[in-house]
Amino acid sequence: MKFDAINFKDKFTKFSEPWSPRVIAEMNDYQFKLVKVEGEFVWHQHPATDETFIVIEGTLNIEFREGTVTLNSGEMFVIPKGVEHKPVAINECKIMIVEPKGVVNTGDSDSELTAKDDVWV
Repeated sequence: MKFDAINFKDKFTKFSEPWSPRVIAEMNDYQFKLVKVEGEFVWHQHPATDETFIVIEGTLNIEFREGTVTLNSGEMFVIPKGVEHKPVAINECKIMIVEPKGVVNTGDSDSELTAKDDVWV
């Protein structure tokens, strides 16, 4: 067992690609992923799992077919499984996603934004 704290600021300096989640820790079958986001993502859903978004820095809008939730630094939102959504960040936003290991970032949508899974930083 290591006794080193995980420093978000340091981890964010180790990658630059937007919409490309980087794993920083695992707990049971769940992964904690840091992501830099900017612009619009794709409409998608995760049919088998909920997804948690935690904003570390910036502002993230999560669009739904029926409305939008806006998250600022220090706020989080849990999207229930099977709910279609599209994250949007007008300016670069740094977030953490908590989801089961093996979840594809674009869910059920094929996209050029589909990132390689299980990339650690």
